[in-house]
Amino acid sequence: MPVTSSRLDELKRRLSGVVAIPVTPFDAGGAVAPESYVNLVDRLITGGVDIVTPNGNTGEFYALDEAETRLCLELAVRAAAGRASVVVGVGHDVRTAIGAARHAREAGAELIMIHQPVHPYVSAEGWVEYHRAIATAVPELGVVPYVRDPKIEGRQLAGLADAAENVIGVKYAVPDPVRFASVARDAGIDRFGWIAGLAELSAPGYFAVGATGFTSGLVNVAPSISLEMFRALRDGDFRGAMACWERVRPFEELRAADGNANNVSVVKEALAQLGLCRPDVRPPSRALTDGERGEVAGLLEKWGLR
Repeated sequence: MPVTSSRLDELKRRLSGVVAIPVTPFDAGGAVAPESYVNLVDRLITGGVDIVTPNGNTGEFYALDEAETRLCLELAVRAAAGRASVVVGVGHDVRTAIGAARHAREAGAELIMIHQPVHPYVSAEGWVEYHRAIATAVPELGVVPYVRDPKIEGRQLAGLADAAENVIGVKYAVPDPVRFASVARDAGIDRFGWIAGLAELSAPGYFAVGATGFTSGLVNVAPSISLEMFRALRDGDFRGAMACWERVRPFEELRAADGNANNVSVVKEALAQLGLCRPDVRPPSRALTDGERGEVAGLLEKWGLR
């Protein structure tokens, strides 16, 4: 049965916050490490996070097979135990994405995030149809498209929501806050929950023009810092938000180095230094150099985490 409008409004409200993207920890044999995964998600929630997204990019979605993504979803729902909303990343071809979305529904998730299609020939109209097919297959779930393509405009988002009323949020990750401001208003600034999809360094600019939440990988390491930034942005305290921005800037710039090659590696290395999981990542990501590991250690010490 389709979800009620009041329920959709509640799910949209929950998107206003720090949307945590948990890493996927691996064991010594390279498999997903269930106990570590549950512990990491529990740490996020006990640290104050209200919404988690298993199978996001920081979770190495594209390096996981179908069985592993299903396991990560189930582990996240188990760890959340009703204390936080679970927004499950789905994607690939339409059939696979629908299968993952239906599994998310059966496992107890409340929302899905649809990854930007990885395809060399993406039309704006085809983008709408891709998302419509997935969203209408799970009318019981809230749906959040992940927009990384600047050709997707407000009219496509509005048309998608007209065709599938459970599309209630947008994770916007085009690095252009001016364009975001226009897209959000053309689509309907109050129609969706707008998530700044480029994490802490971009969050102040996007909040200034309409975002009410932001995604974070850093939050795996230091939940208190990410949540402090969110509260400052929510309350219009941009001076306080920028103080947080300055604290996290070196960490986020290290992640962004070499075209974001270190995005996951830096987070996992920090967690490994805190004794929370192994630092292993899967190709095409890579392990950090000794120098980079030293930079991570210095930042953890500066933040008082070790």
